[in-house]
Amino acid sequence: MNFTKLPVRPTTVGQRQVRAETAQEELIYSFWNERLGIMNQLAPYEPTCNDHFVYWWHAHVIDALADGYERTRNAAYLDRVDRVIEGVRRLNGGTLLHNYYDDMEWMALALLRVYDATKRERYRTEADILWASIQTAWNDHMGGGMAWKKDQLDYKNTPANAPAAILAARLYQRFERPEDLQWALRIYEWNRANLVDPETGFVWDGMNRQGDGKIDYDWHYTYCQGVYIGAGLELYRIIGDSGYLEDAVRTADAAIARFTLPDTGLLPDEGKDDCGLFKGIFVRYLHELLKLRPERSNIRELLLRNADALWETGRSEQGLISRSWTAPVETEVQLCAQLSGLMLLEMAAALPAGEPGPNDKTA
Repeated sequence: MNFTKLPVRPTTVGQRQVRAETAQEELIYSFWNERLGIMNQLAPYEPTCNDHFVYWWHAHVIDALADGYERTRNAAYLDRVDRVIEGVRRLNGGTLLHNYYDDMEWMALALLRVYDATKRERYRTEADILWASIQTAWNDHMGGGMAWKKDQLDYKNTPANAPAAILAARLYQRFERPEDLQWALRIYEWNRANLVDPETGFVWDGMNRQGDGKIDYDWHYTYCQGVYIGAGLELYRIIGDSGYLEDAVRTADAAIARFTLPDTGLLPDEGKDDCGLFKGIFVRYLHELLKLRPERSNIRELLLRNADALWETGRSEQGLISRSWTAPVETEVQLCAQLSGLMLLEMAAALPAGEPGPNDKTA
């Protein structure tokens, strides 16, 4: 594709790392609540913005802080992680367990990343506690699969299944418990058989949401594509069966074709509230795919072009990030949207120097 309507300046690895670090600092500046030990869910701050505490956004806060730690090895990121974990626990009734299975999956994945970085057993212990609860999501409604939440066991969706498969696969990779691999395989196969278009690889969101057995074919979300890609990649890393990698590539191609705007190569604004986080999750797993398929220059270009457009046109002077990554920043910015943009900048910063292209310089 030749994108001509949105010129952006080429960037170096160093420049992209500075941008990511700046965005991390701006997250703290605009959102950190010292009293509660969490991020405020809205900027500018309003006294009621945390009244409905959104647990899963803070799992991605931890994920984003883990990105910063992996990039810098600055222990301040880990200190912040610990503060957030305790803030979440306090606001969640003294526990990390939750009614929503997918929320616990996001938290367990984030904690496992922090365990990887530190080898501190408390993070592994917390992830294992969550995993034990997550396993109760599997039931026979709709022929198997993981339920979305504990009080709606017959609704099955990709956001509750694909992250669970990623988690189970990563637990197996680290601790070699055979049952974790069996969980990963069983969950992935159910997701593929029930919520993936066999013709295109595009991933649907869920089925039986209204108790009628129907699939929500009109729900097209980037994060469903991302987590299914991620699950296939983790199983490929374990088993070496190229079919899993081919699944991931096919879904990535379908998603890029479906979501990127044809005249700019940019991802769209998917909406407010939870939808504001979806693109960040998608680009995280596109980056994982690029690690295994570094020749996929279209994915590298997508990450760089979107990150550059965000930096040039989708930020305020204060560093708040727009949902669209290019339109003017909203009057009120939700934490989910800020995190999505931050994750994009971190993924761009993590790209190694490569062949120069429209958005890339090697020096």
